[in-house]
Amino acid sequence: MSASHHPRSAVPPYPHPPATAPRTDLPPARHPGRARTAALIVLTLLATLLTAAAPAGAAPAVRVTNPLVAQRADPHIVRHTDGYYYMTATAPEYDRIVLRRATTLQGLSTAPETVIWRRHTSGIMGAHIWAPEIHFIDGRWYVYFAAGATDNVWAIRMYVLEGTGANPLTASWAEKGQIRTPWETFALDASTFVTNGVRYLIWAQAEPGIATNSNLYIARMANPWTLSGTPTRIAVPTLEWEMRGGVKVNEGPTVLQRNGRIFLTYSASATDANYCLGLLTASTGSDLLRASSWVKSPQPVFTSNAATGQWGPGHNSFTVSEDGQSDILVYHDRNYRDISGDPLRDPNRRTRVQKVYWNADGTPNFGIPVPDGVTPVRLRSDNQPDRFVRHWEYRARLEANVTNLADSQFRLVPGLAGGNTVSLESTNFPGYHLRHRNWEVWVERDDASSTYRADASFVQRPGLSNAAGVSFEAVNYPGQYLRHSNGLLYLRTVTDATGNADATFVLE
Repeated sequence: MSASHHPRSAVPPYPHPPATAPRTDLPPARHPGRARTAALIVLTLLATLLTAAAPAGAAPAVRVTNPLVAQRADPHIVRHTDGYYYMTATAPEYDRIVLRRATTLQGLSTAPETVIWRRHTSGIMGAHIWAPEIHFIDGRWYVYFAAGATDNVWAIRMYVLEGTGANPLTASWAEKGQIRTPWETFALDASTFVTNGVRYLIWAQAEPGIATNSNLYIARMANPWTLSGTPTRIAVPTLEWEMRGGVKVNEGPTVLQRNGRIFLTYSASATDANYCLGLLTASTGSDLLRASSWVKSPQPVFTSNAATGQWGPGHNSFTVSEDGQSDILVYHDRNYRDISGDPLRDPNRRTRVQKVYWNADGTPNFGIPVPDGVTPVRLRSDNQPDRFVRHWEYRARLEANVTNLADSQFRLVPGLAGGNTVSLESTNFPGYHLRHRNWEVWVERDDASSTYRADASFVQRPGLSNAAGVSFEAVNYPGQYLRHSNGLLYLRTVTDATGNADATFVLE
């Protein structure tokens, strides 16, 4: 982001017409005025509109309130064929494996938690119970996790539990033992996936002769707890952002498959505010056991963000939305930067989720860790479906291929003017909202004035050209809507089909 893109510390004063002023300064519109549309839609209908059907190529918005679960790190969430989400994560006491389930992502927040296994009182699997993952393989449940020993808490190795029963919270669990690799060294963060009918294990391990804390490896599996053949090292921390905080770390690999490619995210650097996500990419048709098949992105793809108050995002997994149309990034972070003492002893990593978007070239765009509270949406144009509302140099416009994703994400929050209104708050500049000024639409900071709060508040209507979409009517200028024209957003009156379409957006 260029320095000139950051909002100014103050917005110059500007003339503002009174609420009853005639619209003599409105730029020529393509269409004359029209009467007000349907009656007010109250905020309780917001969720219905957000999940309504979207046009081809669009995926409906996903609305979840973050953080999802407090004091749960290394989260892993899967959506099973029984309609339930199952979640496991690291408990800060490092002494047990927990599961919870719910039919919705948000439901996981309050779902009761079940302990399915506790650490041994002596010997192996007796300390540092870390990063469990739950998978359903060939009709049984499997939990992969890392653990140390009571006589050496840093003798971290990978282990597997097998569960028999339809519901893993009530299943019978048996220890299948350690996943053996060529080296008896620090090993953790096992995950598994299938491509072209072949099941693989990916994990992090310290390899003798390489001066790193951990590298990434892949191998085929003979069964859910046994490797087959020789593992391949696919990533070593060599880039500056992979070695911050005095450690050289690649860990926490997990896979998202789409568009003929395998996107493997991983975590890097120390587990404080330096923690971040990197990305390896391979073709689904390539030999995944050849290191050259994997290409590392030169920059991290998900990092701390001071503006949104999110620090150290990492150790992620992926799941899907309730409608199955969106990929969901699941991760942990903290809502403060500075940690007193060892980060591993700080219990306040929180489970969070947000939607994954996709660039025009078929690569994932994770954006930034969004602010706490309700997750943001994008406003896709109904009549130019490859384009989204975004801000640039404070001006609201309509553009395609917005790779700086957060510029095109807005949180729909209760309207600053009160009543049955909504305001659209910038994701990467919290406290700034879309507001109309001199009939143009800008992103500006809330100055707490009644004028600003009226200008930044809208009545959300069913889409004027597509009832599954939305239109935004100015609260202080009834009958006038947010509308795009020549790539920019204005507040204008609309009457005919073209105007209705220009003023209709689909929440994605």
